[in-house]
Amino acid sequence: MMLCDSDVKLIDEFIDSLWLEDGLSRNTLSSYRSDLKQLSLWKLNNKSKQLSIAELDHSDLLAFLADRVAILIKASSANRELSTIKRFYQFLLRQRKIKIDPSLNIDRPKLPRLLPVSLSETEVEILLSAPDILKSQGIRDRAMLELLYATGLRVSELVTLQLLQVRVDMGVVKVLGKGNKERLIPFGEEALYWVNRYITEVRNSLLAGKNKITDKVFITNRGDAMTRQAFWYLIKRYAQHTGITKSLSPHQLRHAFATHLLNHGADLRVVQLLLGHADISTTQIYTHIARERLKQLHARHHPRGCIFQQ
Repeated sequence: MMLCDSDVKLIDEFIDSLWLEDGLSRNTLSSYRSDLKQLSLWKLNNKSKQLSIAELDHSDLLAFLADRVAILIKASSANRELSTIKRFYQFLLRQRKIKIDPSLNIDRPKLPRLLPVSLSETEVEILLSAPDILKSQGIRDRAMLELLYATGLRVSELVTLQLLQVRVDMGVVKVLGKGNKERLIPFGEEALYWVNRYITEVRNSLLAGKNKITDKVFITNRGDAMTRQAFWYLIKRYAQHTGITKSLSPHQLRHAFATHLLNHGADLRVVQLLLGHADISTTQIYTHIARERLKQLHARHHPRGCIFQQ
């Protein structure tokens, strides 16, 4: 179903303002657009087709959110959609396209704080050792896994890394993360060895005869830049091959990076900087993972197996 022209225009103006003012990524902007498209489609099915989403009122938004929950979308998705709606109507208010913000006094639902799945240090070692390093592709995969675990990069940051961002001589990567915030992340000798070996021994051979030029560090056998989807598939395949039964994605190595740093005494503020979190409360969830792990170890190995109190 096609959106009405007035809605398309308003959504485009809003997305343009987010890009200009906040420098949000293409994926984030796409999510905002998708959320507002759902609102516009709901309006077409439930309200007058001549009505613009700028003319929806407080009760309309409550009805939309209720319908979204009724079709069993995730609570986190409903929460995100409400955040998008609130920001959209604040934009319309600033632009004087509306006089009253209809999203006022609609509270965001409090979601249970789910601890992300984290790999143990033994499981990480098993996963990192999975690629066949006798093959060019295996050296590339080992370098990617080692660098991801050594730096805690987001997978989008890893696959878009350019050669100039990786300083092998200094053992650091320079990353432009969310909100165009730059950070410098060191990585250790093991990751340095594999990244350097990949760049010097393998990368050019993957490009040979492909008639392709790219500044991306990690490339596929076809000479194209590695994608998030392709790398996700690689990790799933290696996990299956090694017998790791946890639901695994590239983000689990980012979780492991943070959790293992904290387990070994790293300062929470340092971990926040390395992960590129704007708010330290986002980083604090990893302290809960570390605490849960301590509880499990105590319960398993102490003669009385007592449980720590919060």
